[in-house]
Amino acid sequence: MIENLVIVESPAKAKTIEKFLGKDFRVISSFGHIRDLAKKNLGIDVENDFSPVYEIPKEKIKVVNELRKAASEAKIIWIASDEDREGEAIAWHLAGVLKLNPDTPRRIVFHEITKDAISNAIENPRKINMDLVNSQQARRILDRLVGFEISPVLWKKVQPSLSAGRVQSVAVRLIVEREREIISFKPESSYRVTSVFRIDEKDTESSIIRAEASKRFPHGDEAVKFLELCSSAQYTVGSITVKPGTRSPAPPFTTSTLQQEAYRKLGFSVAQTMTVAQKLYEAGKITYMRTDSTNLSKLALAKSREVIIAEYGEKYAKTRQFVTKSKGAQEAHEAIRPAYPDNLSVQGTQNEKKLYELIWKRTIASQMADAIVEKTTIIINMNNSSVTFNATGEIVKFDGFLKVYSESSDLDNHDEEKDLLPPLKTDMPLYYNIVSAVQKFTTPLPRYTEASLVKKLEELGIGRPSTYAPTISTIQHRGYVSKEDRPGEKRQITLYTLDKGKITSAVKNEVAGKEKSKLFPQDIGMIVNDFLIENFPEIVDYNFTAEVEEQFDEIALGKLKWTGMLHKFYGPFHKTIESTLEKKNRKTGVRVLGNHPETGEPVTVRMGRFGPVAQLGNSDDGGKPRFASLTRDQLIETITLEEALRLFILPRSLGILEEAEIVVGKGKFGPYIRYQNKFFSLKKGVDDPYSLTLERAVEIIREKNENEKKKVIKEFDDILLLNGRYGPYLSSNKKNYRIPRGTDLNKLTKEDCISIIEKSEKKTK
Repeated sequence: MIENLVIVESPAKAKTIEKFLGKDFRVISSFGHIRDLAKKNLGIDVENDFSPVYEIPKEKIKVVNELRKAASEAKIIWIASDEDREGEAIAWHLAGVLKLNPDTPRRIVFHEITKDAISNAIENPRKINMDLVNSQQARRILDRLVGFEISPVLWKKVQPSLSAGRVQSVAVRLIVEREREIISFKPESSYRVTSVFRIDEKDTESSIIRAEASKRFPHGDEAVKFLELCSSAQYTVGSITVKPGTRSPAPPFTTSTLQQEAYRKLGFSVAQTMTVAQKLYEAGKITYMRTDSTNLSKLALAKSREVIIAEYGEKYAKTRQFVTKSKGAQEAHEAIRPAYPDNLSVQGTQNEKKLYELIWKRTIASQMADAIVEKTTIIINMNNSSVTFNATGEIVKFDGFLKVYSESSDLDNHDEEKDLLPPLKTDMPLYYNIVSAVQKFTTPLPRYTEASLVKKLEELGIGRPSTYAPTISTIQHRGYVSKEDRPGEKRQITLYTLDKGKITSAVKNEVAGKEKSKLFPQDIGMIVNDFLIENFPEIVDYNFTAEVEEQFDEIALGKLKWTGMLHKFYGPFHKTIESTLEKKNRKTGVRVLGNHPETGEPVTVRMGRFGPVAQLGNSDDGGKPRFASLTRDQLIETITLEEALRLFILPRSLGILEEAEIVVGKGKFGPYIRYQNKFFSLKKGVDDPYSLTLERAVEIIREKNENEKKKVIKEFDDILLLNGRYGPYLSSNKKNYRIPRGTDLNKLTKEDCISIIEKSEKKTK
């Protein structure tokens, strides 16, 4: 018999916990959920008060059998799944599947995997919290109802194999609406005037002050007139304002703030952050990573203070307890912090080390003194204009928490750099070195990154710590949204410069709209979004989705009956489903662009079976229309007639080489050259299929053929000995075979090759 059996969610967690418990304890893993709603017939008995029908998935049967066997051999069973709603539901399912008396299983929870936390949990077991379980059941059932009932409507009215989700659809709506704001945005230009002043008339190397004019000029001629005034103006210091100030540290990490900072500082995706954080938690290095609380335990506060005093001195320590702003923040009771604050670093992968360091710095900084700064603002007057020049500077008098950590921003504004200013007095004369008027364009709101989307969802009260990462992964996996880099477009800007009394102009190029790791809506995402807004406005309504989340919180607190909440939602929702199915309209996003200028054939774009396509001509009059796929960065909503017609240029013939035609085209894997039934890829960012010349095509073909020749070491009829990326290998009948180490290639015979292939195939079988 096993004295004590502890069931946790993951094997890694099991290993860590086993280290802290004695020989009387055996720790095993359930590998997450062991039961879920049945896949057949909705899995919910709607008529019977939304009674869920649970089943053990095939892939979990082996795990469940092992759990049953272990449970039958144990005197005491402890269920130690995570302390959030999902973890509570896992505990309840385990009790049900293992046929445990609800009063018998000892439910234990801990926020960190340390010896003290686990010992304390064992000493203070509790019953399974059915309010938390019901909150999770309500979310799971409502999401199944939405997905199960809306998806068939999408299949019939939009396109097969589509799906919708309550939170995911709202996330897509945010991205689509932002994209449309960007599409409709018209940039306006103005001229920003900056100047470099010196305090000595003759000494051009004297201390300088960088300042910006208080007015921007809409047109170039107005900017030039102002520079003419600057040329003859006398400048004096009008006023000097010195303001002491303080900067306070950010609170310790919650799930969403960790996801945002890990993206900004480390370049981690939201899913990557959660995967690395999970590993750190399961190894006992940080506290639980799904939380919306900024609270720290008394022990953590005391330990952090000790570390700060030891590392930086007592004047840097300031104990704080942050108040959680998030509504319904009861998923967990503490912020994400190091399990042992005195561990400045940990062992592990590079990503684990980086994320741990970020969490450590944020936690320690939150318990450090404010930074003391002194901000100086100088107004510089002109004797011939009411326009002033303004200069700001900032001095850090005491670095405080900045010694360890400074929070990043989504918008890094490099225009607001703070300079150190030289000693100045009111009415003191100043002299310009150079005055510049640079054309600046207004920019639209930025596209969402994964991190800024999480921030927006949290602001709207949509989703909870456990849902952010899966939501963002789902909308990308479904093809509604893609994460991409875009190179931007070159545009010209005008620059006027006043130097030594002379005004010169120049035209420069800048890249506008360059994007890195931004979320772009795809055509199908935009079409589905429009369909849902038109037919199911409540499902994609921001306030409604946030209200549903609040209702889940109410259920978790025991203030709302979960079945009542589902009845209130399902009645109107099901009626909408039925009325939408009765409508005859289909939504394919068809857009008529115009007619071909030479043939008069109509040009349209729409969502095809395999993605967005342009169509030239139609079959109404017996003609055979041509189709071309849109490129990755084109949208049905914004593509022009000219851009669509360009798609039909390919495939095009470039000419003849050795009595065979060379054709350039565009396929599933990008642009290519076809010659003698062979395909040659074009170099990304180098070769444009629309302007590729015959000479360049011949160069690409010969280059690849020469590389192929170098690749072949020996030929044995239908067996080739080839030189590969990772060394020599055999190829036969379109299959590759590894060559055993130590084989002398010079002495290799056909019989040897056949023997290697036969041995390899036996191993595979």
